Amino acid sequence: MGTNLDPRSSPPPRKRLRTDAAVQRSQQEPRLFAPFRALGLITNNIPFVLQTRSYKGATDGPRIHLVTCLGKAWAMWEGGKMGLLFVGPDAPMPISSMAMDGDAVWISSGPFIIKYLRGKEVQRFTNPFESSLTYIIVFGKQLLALTEDGSRMLIWDTENGVLQDTIQFEPGFTAIMIHHPATYLNKVLVASSQGSLQLWNTRTQTLIHTFSAASLLTSPSNTTSSAITAMARSPAIDVVGIGFSSGEISVYDIRADERLMRMVMQDGGIRAMSFRSDGHPVLATASSLGHLALWDLNSGGRLLHIVRGAHDGPVTALEWVPGQPVLISSGDDNSVKQWLFDSPTDAPRLLKFRSGHHAPPHLIRYYGEDGKQILTASRDRSLRCTSVVRDSRSFELSQGSLAKKATSLSIPIASLKFPVISALSYSSTRTKDWDDILSAHTDEAVARTWTMKDKRVGKHIFTVAGDKKKGAVVGSVKAVCVSACGNFGIAASSTGVISMYNMQSGYLRRTFVVGPCPPNVSSRFRPAASGKKKEERCITGLASDALDRVLVASTLDGTINFFDFHTAALEYTLVLPSAVVSITLHRDSGLLATICDDLVLRIIDIETRRVVRELGGFRGRVLDLTFSPDSRWLVTTSMDSIIRTFDIPTGQLIDLFRTSSVATSVSFSPTNDFLATSHVDSVGVYLWANRAQYSEVSFQSIVVDDVVDVALPSMQGSAEDEALEALSTLAVQDHPKDVFVTPPQLDGDLVTLTLLPRSRWQTLLNLEVIQARNKPKEPPKQPEKAPFFLPTLPGVDHRFSLEQKRVDDDKKKDTRRLQRVAESVESVFFTKLSEAHQSGSSNYEDFFDYAKTLSPAAVDVELRSLVTLDALQMFLAALTIRLRSHRDFEAVQTFMNVFLRMHGDVLAANAELQSDLEMLAGTQRKESERLLELLASSLGTLGFVRDQM
Repeated sequence: MGTNLDPRSSPPPRKRLRTDAAVQRSQQEPRLFAPFRALGLITNNIPFVLQTRSYKGATDGPRIHLVTCLGKAWAMWEGGKMGLLFVGPDAPMPISSMAMDGDAVWISSGPFIIKYLRGKEVQRFTNPFESSLTYIIVFGKQLLALTEDGSRMLIWDTENGVLQDTIQFEPGFTAIMIHHPATYLNKVLVASSQGSLQLWNTRTQTLIHTFSAASLLTSPSNTTSSAITAMARSPAIDVVGIGFSSGEISVYDIRADERLMRMVMQDGGIRAMSFRSDGHPVLATASSLGHLALWDLNSGGRLLHIVRGAHDGPVTALEWVPGQPVLISSGDDNSVKQWLFDSPTDAPRLLKFRSGHHAPPHLIRYYGEDGKQILTASRDRSLRCTSVVRDSRSFELSQGSLAKKATSLSIPIASLKFPVISALSYSSTRTKDWDDILSAHTDEAVARTWTMKDKRVGKHIFTVAGDKKKGAVVGSVKAVCVSACGNFGIAASSTGVISMYNMQSGYLRRTFVVGPCPPNVSSRFRPAASGKKKEERCITGLASDALDRVLVASTLDGTINFFDFHTAALEYTLVLPSAVVSITLHRDSGLLATICDDLVLRIIDIETRRVVRELGGFRGRVLDLTFSPDSRWLVTTSMDSIIRTFDIPTGQLIDLFRTSSVATSVSFSPTNDFLATSHVDSVGVYLWANRAQYSEVSFQSIVVDDVVDVALPSMQGSAEDEALEALSTLAVQDHPKDVFVTPPQLDGDLVTLTLLPRSRWQTLLNLEVIQARNKPKEPPKQPEKAPFFLPTLPGVDHRFSLEQKRVDDDKKKDTRRLQRVAESVESVFFTKLSEAHQSGSSNYEDFFDYAKTLSPAAVDVELRSLVTLDALQMFLAALTIRLRSHRDFEAVQTFMNVFLRMHGDVLAANAELQSDLEMLAGTQRKESERLLELLASSLGTLGFVRDQM
């Protein structure tokens, strides 16, 4: 039922919990990309939890902490600046309720209730009925939870994790919420979806009183459809606020069982409510349409103010900060807002907020060259800049004073925003001078400019219109492009008109004409033309090269048109076998990737204007693609929910993985470290770390059947301060054999030399001559003046005490024990030699690999240190065996030369070494003859070939 882990038995956790990625990752994982983290997630439909903390001696007031739900994880925010403190780990299932108790955060996830301390799980309870838990509340030393069907309330002891009791509700009472009235010991109110309340004693498990829906609502006839959706504790004892799905609000005295006040919100049902606690009797309520209402309780519930469109969707939570005129609200629109009241009667003003997209983004693009910002466009009709480095730097580009217009017209702000963005282009070259972003919108005949520097919509609107005659057809803008220099913005329409404007002045500079459809275009792709009406060729993509020489336009009839950028002349038309949906140009390499309707990607070189690669294998329509910064990879996403990576030089598929939901857009970081994706069912942007940036990855061709299922990155991801330490865990576990590595020896009958330069062996052979030449002419002289700190003798003349110096030198002499230890220390050279000899190695591979890494001087010292007969015998055996293995021939010859010069007299004087010397001499003679034969054969072969040529 529950396990209790004592947090005192482990050291305190860090700011963010670090888990062992090697244990956490599954056996099957993408080869190139590792899940890193999610961006842009603020909150969801689960109400947040507010906690205030006051510290003794603090002068800046109480600290505010907010805990919001992010799906399977939770985030803690600092209320002062709305900064993200840390993110908790992922729960097994989506979180359904949260609570805070001191330093602990409690969540319900499926049948589990988990307790966290600073992001570390320390306790877990399990529902014995194996059903999901939907609502939890910490009640002293008890934790109360409601089951998903609303038939039971479970009571756990938070200290030992034991399930104490289970309360079974009567049929017809579906519990959905628990509320604890102030000063009520061991008693809670349980609200139901039928509109009634029950007061229970949790210690004795007895029902004290039932508040019927008839007494809570105005008329019993409305009780059938009015469920209790919100409850709030008031500063007055025995008084609670109750909100219903019908929009009715009751201020109720539960001791007297009497309704004190009734208010009604006309705009949707009540989703949240809260009483002001700084001395002003004000009740704040929120509706399912996103409106906030403020009620004056001194005037019998008179409506003070209503803030329409406070959130773009239902408000999920509403809390007053204790003792402050600040109201905090959160909604389904992925935002948390703080409202400040300058006076008790003034309307609230927005103080600070943290928000993200409230509809899934469908178009994302990295902005700039530093890889720190991502432009995201969403179905919520907004354009946002999401920061990869810090969440607080993310913002929405302003579309003007929409709040005032929406308030005066009493309409939602979303209805005044621009239509959904369908195409996006930018150039950061002149971002400090004028507008640098150009966007096309759905079913609009104009393109709009934006300025990243000022974080708002730009000054210009580019109209794309062909004939200005009356009755001429005006098409919608389908594609936009900003030139690499940032001076020109180009827009193309569905009628085939391409117009180029100056981004600074907004003046029309020239118009490009695609002309009639080429005759070799397939008839099924040809646009319809009847009578006097000209055929309209829909432009689907625009791109300009890095030097503003060529403008490329793709059409829906399957053509790629190349224009001269300066003269607007059509230079060449490339006809493809299928309709072109979109194009993407990598300006540095001149490669143009086209998405075609036949589920094939075609890569075109804009210099030769030919198709150089065709990439297929897709099982669904291709939605988006992106090049890697070095133009070696092409990453695509398609309707089959698979993200594929192609190697462009070889045209092979080198990586693919399937996500839980379809990725609508992808973008590669300019710094080559991350891949960003957006998905059809999430409002966040997800980052995937490029493994090849941090470790060696083998690029082998794979097939579609090798696809692996990968979960999306979590909000916690890899903490920034631990990212560098965890890079080693990004390496792929398998290490396939590298087919391009040359083996140590091609054939056993061949003689192999080392790959070291010839100068190394020449230096070792002539080391004595080099040392004699480099010997200093005079030894270093001692300074004439003695240091000031030498002891002196008493007297008129200055005399130094040398006896004291000799005594100090004697004290510093090594003892016999240190001398014995120093003599017994063996070098690595001798250790590897003896280990290879004792193990009976067949080629002394480790010994010679180490010897080849030493400098000539170090090899000379090591050979001179071989002073015992055993050491000499082992080295002779090593040379003999290495010669027989046909490896490192010139290294063995050099070692043999130097060794015999050093120890030749010792070898000749000891008879026990004669057999080893004779064996080495025989092997040397045999191998030398083999080498001469091989050289002669090779020279003869080369001579024959040369004569034949």
